[in-house]
Amino acid sequence: MPAPFGPFLRRQRERLRTQRGEDFSVRQVAGRAGLEPSYLSKIERALQPPPGEAAVRALARELELDPDVLLALAGKVSSDLQKVILRRPQLFAQLIRELKNQPDHAVLRVVREVRDGDW
Repeated sequence: MPAPFGPFLRRQRERLRTQRGEDFSVRQVAGRAGLEPSYLSKIERALQPPPGEAAVRALARELELDPDVLLALAGKVSSDLQKVILRRPQLFAQLIRELKNQPDHAVLRVVREVRDGDW
């Protein structure tokens, strides 16, 4: 089970703060991400649910994290992926269900075949 969003966010911010200094305080990260420091603090302590997609993306950028991973930890799917899924929901649901128990190398093989057009 993945780590809860807030505590994960805090660990990542503190890791960068230890490595790089004051620029990664709650106040600094919140300001650069367009959030109030008190709100980010509450998110980190799991007193508030994860913010919306734009804020999660801004936090991912500030903390040098993959936005899709951070969105997943927040229980969200990016809006661009939602649009793709909504075009063919039944097919994508079936694909995801078929891939859910496959090892990473099998999923990567499917991704490469689709990307390369190797049918």
